[in-house]
Formats: sequence, structure tokens, C-alpha cells
Amino acid sequence: MSTSSGPFSGPFSGPLTLELLALPKEVPVLRRTVREHLGGPCAEVQLCVSEIVGNVIRHVGEDTPVVVRISGMAGGRTRVEVTDPDARALPVLLRAGGDDERGRGLALMDAVSLRWGVRQEDGRKTVWCEVGRP
Repeated sequence: MSTSSGPFSGPFSGPLTLELLALPKEVPVLRRTVREHLGGPCAEVQLCVSEIVGNVIRHVGEDTPVVVRISGMAGGRTRVEVTDPDARALPVLLRAGGDDERGRGLALMDAVSLRWGVRQEDGRKTVWCEVGRP
């Protein structure tokens, strides 16, 4: 996983950019890296990052190169972006039933984020969300 950051006005040191391969073993490392970067508890941000990268693993495939960006916004919000090279595999918000084993990830992200969406461009997509202060 490679990282970079730069200045911005926000609650933490600056934006975080991570380039990695979408693999299940990278998800806990990613959550830990995000928490360290944000300097404390950030369960909602960690959940959003985990769910978006988990969807890449499940629906695009393991070993898919992704770019994860975490940045501060006005009003203390945090923006999470995950870009992958498959513009066709779009996330779909499902309402999983009690016995369903899958389909809750985006519903969880939808519940904890202020808003979220997908941006498609040049053969890739970026799934993004904005999380308020804890």
C-alpha cells in the first residue's frame, strides 16, 4: 500500500491517498491506517471505506487496483472516495431481508453517511460518501 498526503484545512493533517490492491487482508490494514491518519475514533469513516473496498473485492475481483482518498470538508465532514477501473460494476442499494447473508454493506454506508454516490469517468468509477462529525 502506498500513501501520500497534502495540506488542507480540516480536523486532521491533510488528505490521505492510498493505492492498493483490493484484497481481504488489506481491509483491516486500511481501517487502521485511516484511524491513525484521522487521529482517533472514526468508526463511520472506517465502515464506509471497508464496505466500498469490500464491494470492489466481491463485484470487480480480488487484486483490483484501487485508490482510496480521505479528505476533510467544510463543517467538519470527511469525504471518502474509492476509485477502481471498472465503470460497469455499479453499486446498488439493497434492502436485505433477515435471512440474507449479503446486501447490507451499502445500506450501512447509506445509514451512517450524509450522502453518497458514484462518479463514472474514462473507464473507471469512484464511489464516494460524506460522513459528518462523530
